This record gives sequence, C-alpha cells and structure tokens, in this order.
Amino acid sequence: MKIYVPLDSAAVALGADKIAAAITDEAARRGIAVEVVRNGSRGMVWLEPLVEVATDAGRLGFGPMALADVAGLFGDLAAHPKAVGLVEELPWMKGQTRLTFARVGVIDPLSLDDYRAHGGLAGLERAVRMTAPEIVAEVTDSGLRGRGGAGFPTGIKWKTVSEAVADQKYIVCNADEGDSATFADRMLMEGDPFTLIEGMAIAGLATGATKGYVYIRSEYPVAIRVMEAAVRIAREAGVLGPRFDMEIRVGAGAYVCGEETSLLNSLEGKRGVVRAKPPLPALQGFLGRPTVVNNVISLASVPVIMARGAAYYKDFGLGRSRGTIPLQIAGNVKYGGLYEVAFGLTLGQIVNEIGGGTASGRPVKAVQVGGPLGAWFPVSLFDTPFGYEEFGAKDGLIGHAGLTVADDTIDMLQMARFAMEFCAIESCGKCTPCRIGSIRGVETLDRLARGDSSAIPLITDLCNTMKLGSLCALGGFTPYPVMSALTHFPDDFVRAKEAAE
Repeated sequence: MKIYVPLDSAAVALGADKIAAAITDEAARRGIAVEVVRNGSRGMVWLEPLVEVATDAGRLGFGPMALADVAGLFGDLAAHPKAVGLVEELPWMKGQTRLTFARVGVIDPLSLDDYRAHGGLAGLERAVRMTAPEIVAEVTDSGLRGRGGAGFPTGIKWKTVSEAVADQKYIVCNADEGDSATFADRMLMEGDPFTLIEGMAIAGLATGATKGYVYIRSEYPVAIRVMEAAVRIAREAGVLGPRFDMEIRVGAGAYVCGEETSLLNSLEGKRGVVRAKPPLPALQGFLGRPTVVNNVISLASVPVIMARGAAYYKDFGLGRSRGTIPLQIAGNVKYGGLYEVAFGLTLGQIVNEIGGGTASGRPVKAVQVGGPLGAWFPVSLFDTPFGYEEFGAKDGLIGHAGLTVADDTIDMLQMARFAMEFCAIESCGKCTPCRIGSIRGVETLDRLARGDSSAIPLITDLCNTMKLGSLCALGGFTPYPVMSALTHFPDDFVRAKEAAE
C-alpha cells in the first residue's frame, strides 16, 4: 500500500504526525507492507489531516482523520466513514487552475525524481539554453507581478538587476510571511520546495546573480527543515552549484522584516529597520550589491512560465493582473484553505461559492483582503473582481491574497483599533508617522469607543498623515483597515457613542 499523510504544518497541528505513526504501526501489526509518503497539503484545511490511499482508480481521500479511523484504511475503503472519494474529483480541486501549486500535495516534497516526473526542472532546462535578456523578456511578457503584496512587475525588477554592473549580484527570496490569513508561502515551501529552488536558479541566470538566500521566519520550523533538505538534495544532484547556489536563513520573527529593505538589514546581521529609498535594492541591495528581492510565490511561478511560455501564463487573468493567484481563505468561513485560480473572480464568488459563507452560519458582514493592513470590504462591494487595479479603485489592496471572513457579530471599531495596535507593536521605529502615529491612533480610537465623536476628524487626518508620510507599507497601509471600517461601517462607531451615553 502507498498512503499519503501531509507534513504540512496545519495538518500536523491537527494530528497528522500521530496519524502517520498509527498507520505504520497498524500495517506492521497486520503484516502489510506500506509506504507512507509525507506530502504537502491539498489546501482543504477543513479536511485535515487528509489521508490519501493510492488505488488503481486514483488517490482516495479520507478526512478529517482521527486515530480511531486508521484501522479502517486496511479494510473496505468504500465503507470507511471518513471517505471523501477521489481527491482530484472533489469540487474544491476541480474548480482550480493549479499552475504554481500543481505539485503541492501530489508529490513527495523531497524526491527530486518525483519532481522531475511531474514536470519539474523543465523551465530551468529551457532557461539554460536562453540568454539572460531572453529570460527577462519571457518573464516580462508573462505579466507576472510581485505576489508578496506590492504587485510590481517582476520582469522590470529583473531587468534592472540584469543590466546593473557589479562584481556580485544576489537573489533574495522573501519568505517572511507574517500576514494573518496567509499561508501560501509556507505551503509551497513545505509541499514543493524544488519549485522555489528552480525559480531562484532561473532568476540567477536572468540577472547574473550567483548566490541566493531564502529568508524564512522562525515560526516556520517545518518549512525551514524541508527547504534546508531540498537545497542539499539539489546541490548533490547538480541543480545548484558554481553557477548558482543558495542558503536558507532564519529571521527572528519581526513583522516589519517582510518589508524588503528591513529584510536585507536583518539578512546582513543588522537591526531590522526600513531603509530610505533611493537607492533601490535592485541597484544597492544585499551588502550594497544589485539584488532581486521577490516573494516565494513570485519566484515559484517562474518555472511554469519558462516551461510553458509567457503567452500560456498571460492567457489567464484580467486587465493587468495576469496568471493565477493562490487565494488563502480564512477567518469565520466554512471552507477555509488555499485555492489557486486565475485573477477575475468576484469577491462574492470567492467568499460564498468557494468559501461556502461563514462557519457560524450567520450572514457575512465583511471580508478583509490583504492581511492585517488590508481594507475591509462590505457585502455591497462583493461584485469587485479580484485584480490589483480593480481592488485599488475601491480603496483596497490584494496584498498577499489572504482573505479574513467575518460574520455580522464583528465590531468594526475594535477591528480598526486592532490595526493601529498591531502597527504600534510591530513598527521598527524608523519614521515618526508610523512610530508615533499608530500609538496616537490607538488612543484616538479609544476616545471613539468612549463616545467622543469629535475624534472622527482626528483619526481621519491621522490616517492621511500615516498613509502619505510613512517610510514603508507598515505605516502606509495601516490606514486601509481603519478608514474602510469607518467608511463602510459607520454604525459601529455610532453605536460606541450611544453605548457611552
């Protein structure tokens, strides 16, 4: 028998390690030879731990598994109480366009042979036969934009580094995934690490960089372990070597180190504070050398672009938002998890059709898109297509594509206060609008909670100052959740006044 049990952190938190051990023990007790493969997660978190049994018809899924369900895997599978059918035929899987995540949950993450058998390294092999400008042009033509939140065209960044003159250049992968409701980077690194390695190697060929670093937050121990093992395997197999090699570095957990210049300071062993721009990291980045700083999903999207061509990738999406985006659906939602799809679905389709509405069964009140610094969208804006410019036109941002769903019991004044408090705690302290503005923001929102409606113009003015005056997105984006809450849910702020009276 061949049985797949996820090593994904979410699945492990729900008991996957104990399930894997129980399967091995039960097979030994019965005298049955079994191969347990620790794969990545398919993204259906509500079914984790999702165990899959390989059959002639395909991989049958069983979940959410408990220890009491293990023995049934060695009997009549059709009669198993946790049977969900063929995993690939589940509506959640069939509705997706999996390009970046095509292998996650399918392969053994640390088997390079398995990776090759499922199309891995085809992009790198093609890139080796191309010139650096040709690789840059392919990425540019694909329309790929930074999936870490900024949405900056990846090809333009690569072109800048490629044309820079320097004795040493670097590729830095920003894996400091710290936003609430985001887990795509972690899932990719845990479930298909060679995709990220391949993408970074291609970036090295395109820019002339010979060294790469993956900066992972310390809270991701499984991702760190898997990536370190994958780098060793890739180096031994000759995928990494003199032309391009890489290392895994672990951050201490500061949220602000998700900002590229703070990350570079931390990577250099300095305090993680924001650098003023210019100079841009593309010209003076790590150790003062030209550096590509890209998010995990941006780099992991490159292999499929190089393997299938820019036109294939660009055919998905809408407007200037091309390709696919891994949606991370969380919060008070029935079906939470990762769902990769082309840009263009409306927010309502994502929340109600894919996510299944709220887990509580109560009406949806709002969805925060883009992490803790993203705007809250009310139901009246659920017709907004999921795209960078489309969300920007509604004073929102896609960010890392994390969505937090909330029902009608949520207090939006408290959510606005949380955003300001989060900024105050996580601020690096480099600039006054963020360092002081966030503290004054908490105080001002507390005045509102006590019924002082005269604080509304003050919080509005404060948010405008933070948005325009902060050095980086931490202070600059904090006004998004605050002002969207105040704009779309004014009753929550009025009720606070009435309660105080």
